[in-house]
Amino acid sequence: MILMSKRILAAACAAATALALSACSPSASTGGKTSKDGTLTVMASFYPLKYLAEKVGGEHVTVTSLTPDGAEPHDLELSPKMVDSLASADAVVYLAGFQGAVDEAVEQHAPKTVIDVSPAAQLVAIDSTSNHPGEDEDTDEAQSGEAQSGEAADHDHEGHEHEGHDHEHADHDHHHDMSMDPHFWLDPARMANAATLVGDKLAEADPTNAETYKANAQALNEELTSLGDNLVAKTSTCQIKTFVTAHTAFGYLADRTGLTQVGISGLDPESSPSPARLAEIGKIVKDQGVTTIFTEALIDPKVEQTLATDLGISTAVLDPIESQTDSSKDYAAVMNDNIDALTKANNCQ
Repeated sequence: MILMSKRILAAACAAATALALSACSPSASTGGKTSKDGTLTVMASFYPLKYLAEKVGGEHVTVTSLTPDGAEPHDLELSPKMVDSLASADAVVYLAGFQGAVDEAVEQHAPKTVIDVSPAAQLVAIDSTSNHPGEDEDTDEAQSGEAQSGEAADHDHEGHEHEGHDHEHADHDHHHDMSMDPHFWLDPARMANAATLVGDKLAEADPTNAETYKANAQALNEELTSLGDNLVAKTSTCQIKTFVTAHTAFGYLADRTGLTQVGISGLDPESSPSPARLAEIGKIVKDQGVTTIFTEALIDPKVEQTLATDLGISTAVLDPIESQTDSSKDYAAVMNDNIDALTKANNCQ
């Protein structure tokens, strides 16, 4: 009797221990979610994707950016701690081909849900139009001032062969071999498409809250579409059709508005323009009646300011929104600031 009681007690203790361990496991307590509060832990590779994940996920996600606020995302390097965080997250949202360190980390340490937004972004091949030149491309086409409408640009971009280009410069060690222009988020219409994709993928990762994710994505899609319509409407009457930027981050925005972007530097924001390039920019400014050279928050504006002073024109900020530099302004707010700056500089009535 005593022996039987001991056996029963041991079995009961084992069952209680198993139950306690099961209750503490992520799969039992949160349906597979790794966060302590039961939300999905989502890693976003840089700010615009963090914005999408937060807006679509709402209260059901905890989002962290792999690129710190105020940091340049092009040449991101990931610490072992950040790679570990990525591996243990529920999902990652990234743009394949943009950040080599993230691509490598996703390939080797991917969480269960991987959301690559590039299919929805409809990326454009570098060198395919004057608004998306390569780093070393002859700039004669970009200087012509001829532009195509956003709809025509979207059509023309389909079917381009993805040719690789070596954008590594002798003055620094950063490696840029992008064959596609990554800056899709500067076209709100492309951001809207990405929002829908993120919503669908989060719904698959967390079926319990699928309807919420899809509803949030639809609402965000509509907001971004409206923002894009506002961009087109306000730039439709621009008297000046060319705008000069610190680097060629604004090709998608230029496509959407029918304007022509001319970058002092190429896709790599850290590349230095040659004296010949600066002379070319000066000629464009005079020929096209450009009144403003646009600088960026994350790039030292010395070159742009000096050039503007030499040409007797102004400078203003056009933010590529590659990182959040002001916590009080989200993606939509900064895009509205960009619209205002562009319409003022280009004399849009």
